Amino acid sequence: MYPQNNEAKTWELVTLHESVAIIIYNKQRQKLVLVKQFRPAVYFSGLPSSCRKTGEQVDTTKYPGSSGVTLELCAGIVDQDKPLVNIAQQEVLEECGYQVPLEALQKIKTFRAGVGVSGDRQNLFYVEVDDKMKVTQGGGLAEEGEMIDVVEISVDEVRAMVNGPEEVTSPAGLLFGLSWFLQHKAPPAPTP
Repeated sequence: MYPQNNEAKTWELVTLHESVAIIIYNKQRQKLVLVKQFRPAVYFSGLPSSCRKTGEQVDTTKYPGSSGVTLELCAGIVDQDKPLVNIAQQEVLEECGYQVPLEALQKIKTFRAGVGVSGDRQNLFYVEVDDKMKVTQGGGLAEEGEMIDVVEISVDEVRAMVNGPEEVTSPAGLLFGLSWFLQHKAPPAPTP
């Protein structure tokens, strides 16, 4: 409860960890490296209201799990007492399989995510990689229950995603990160 304009207000919220997210650009391939993963909250919110009743079994033949798969930046929570850049480095390796030197990670911005529910801080980094830095397949840590697909998209696909009117099943942080990339790092768009 808190006061606002001399009136007592209440607000439901969730406490979350701070996080890091990393824009990864493979300069050799000229592709951005992103991750796809199933997000239960996205799946649930996409169900018709008649299916969202607590405790009811969802018919996954009618509502496939693929509707809860999101495209995101490589990211992770800050749950260790380490500098943010070290956590970003660790996430790039765990999720995407690239071993990057700390000095290659560039801090871009810290901003608030989930402002209506959590107000958590997200720290955005940028790193350039090449194929020689790929030391594992990535995919996250199985012992943490992570099931992550690593995907590469071209700069033209990024432009279409950011500038097109189509709905994307992605967090706003992805769109912000991709917009930053297009403005500051992307090769110029071909002229028609």
